[in-house]
Amino acid sequence: MSEEKSAVPAWEQRFRAARVSLPDWAEDAPERALYVSNASGTYEVYAWDRATDIHRRATDRPNGTTDAELSPDGEWIWWFDDNDGDEYGIWRRQPFAGRPEGAEGPDEEALPGLAPSYEAGLALGRDGTVVVGRSTDEDGTTLHLRRPGATEAVEIYRHAEYGGVGDLSHDGSLLAIDHTEHGDAMHGAIRVVRLPGDGAAVSTVAELDEVTGHDHPRGVACLGFAPVDGDTRLLVAHQRTGRWEPMIWDVATGVETALPLRDEQGRELPGDLSAQWRPDARALLIEHEYEARSELFSYSLDDGVLTRLDTPRGTVGGATPRPDGTVEFLWSSAAEPSAVRSTAGTVVLRAPGPVPPGSVPVEDVWVDGPGGRVHALVQRPTGAGVGDGPFPTVFEVHGGPTHHDSDSFAAGPAAWLDHGFAVVRVNYRGSTGYGQDWTDALRERVGLIELEDIAAVRGWAVESGLADPDRLVLSGGSWGGYLTLLGLGVQPELWSLGVAAVPVADYLTAYDDEMEALKAIDRTLFGGTPEEVPERWTASSPLTYVERVAVPVYISAGVNDPRCPIRQIENYVERLKQLGKPHEVYRYDAGHGSLVVDERIKQLRLEIDFVRRHLDGGPVGENHADTQK
Repeated sequence: MSEEKSAVPAWEQRFRAARVSLPDWAEDAPERALYVSNASGTYEVYAWDRATDIHRRATDRPNGTTDAELSPDGEWIWWFDDNDGDEYGIWRRQPFAGRPEGAEGPDEEALPGLAPSYEAGLALGRDGTVVVGRSTDEDGTTLHLRRPGATEAVEIYRHAEYGGVGDLSHDGSLLAIDHTEHGDAMHGAIRVVRLPGDGAAVSTVAELDEVTGHDHPRGVACLGFAPVDGDTRLLVAHQRTGRWEPMIWDVATGVETALPLRDEQGRELPGDLSAQWRPDARALLIEHEYEARSELFSYSLDDGVLTRLDTPRGTVGGATPRPDGTVEFLWSSAAEPSAVRSTAGTVVLRAPGPVPPGSVPVEDVWVDGPGGRVHALVQRPTGAGVGDGPFPTVFEVHGGPTHHDSDSFAAGPAAWLDHGFAVVRVNYRGSTGYGQDWTDALRERVGLIELEDIAAVRGWAVESGLADPDRLVLSGGSWGGYLTLLGLGVQPELWSLGVAAVPVADYLTAYDDEMEALKAIDRTLFGGTPEEVPERWTASSPLTYVERVAVPVYISAGVNDPRCPIRQIENYVERLKQLGKPHEVYRYDAGHGSLVVDERIKQLRLEIDFVRRHLDGGPVGENHADTQK
């Protein structure tokens, strides 16, 4: 490695190293695939001809592109074109092989006549049928159908509550719609409609709603129609047993088929389960997620046999079954960078250039909290000059809130470890993967419940000797940034510093400005609008407690962010100024995060610099891993 390259610290190498997503392949042209990579320095969409191993960058925009889909015949790449990360835009398309030589101008508008909107799903049929989902503040959710030969799309669905495109049947005659017409955005329902061929009105074929009229709402979600013409079976995820499980629903007959997914010893698999069809529709690929890790199984519909596939301990970040019977999956662990692997034992796709340095394995910790046992993932710094603790510690809080931290590779936590910090990540109530009751528990006392769990793990971290109580950083992005600002005000005695990226800071103003899909989720979380239950919104807003903030706080924000809009952050910052609270703010020209590698590195460098300047007795110098060659 060159001297210039070796001077790049390990944490920066991890960000600069090229990465690839799991490739999506065309249903009727499996040698054509799309993936997303940051190989150019910005996350963009790439076309991959697997037969020739030719890779071509399909999009090239200043702030990057990630949303794209291949037509079933592999001829067209559809991609979503927004404005500088604001998530508001239109679908464009280009030929898989690229524009003809000499052609100029942008990719063509895929569905002329449809105004820009937030994206709410896309389905591309094998016969040329297209269904596009749109979401706007004015119209709510609308779905639009264009049949082959038609010059424009026609509206086939409209509702004020959020919904979206589920899936098209293999022959293009049926459409599954995921919706929340009942008003509970955390628990979806499914409607299946028959699509007319002549522009007539759609007709409802079947409904699956576990919320309306139920005392204990359970969500359902579309996982996809069977990939066979004339097959009316729909794979569905449901929460009837208090967790996510798959079942098969024949929408024509109404017959529901439960899937008794048990291991070779006859034991029920704990945790959440998801599924997708194998290409012949005679078997399913099962993803099992449990305690921050995941694994894969194959399930035969002929004999009901569940067979574990060879996946290492860690996290599967997506998987796809191939026509040849193999399964390709994106895998990583906290210690090992990601790669696209195959059950055939090969690495299918690895990003060009050097493999980024690895990091530190995670330890599992369970702590008794006020709502039950809380799972946390802990990493301790290693290397020259690092003792047994207590360490300066970063509590890196995940976003969502219906998400979870996992045993997977992440450049951000690895950077803090390189600088001598321990890292703790908490799967607080509201996190997924621990059952529906755990996920649903944060309703009405939004933010405050999560902070109770984080505080319980903080108590363990200090009492166990892991964390130095005088050098504790509360940090996070999105919902994690929200919990950071709320925690600094609600628990001012527990934290030494706060680092909040793209946070909710003033919840009432955020509700006014955010995208409609998030408004629906917020109404569900709080049990009403700010006008209906103002006391709940006020109690959960960081702005309410800003006078109690007792430590320096760092905030970064995207000026085009539709999820945590800039105005509500400016309100919080202005109040910090008025109160004379020490703070620093960084604003960047993008949306809810950046897809530009240099920008991500800049943001983390600013965060590290802020923490090192403000922590009395903080780590001196950098861990030796920072100069790893």
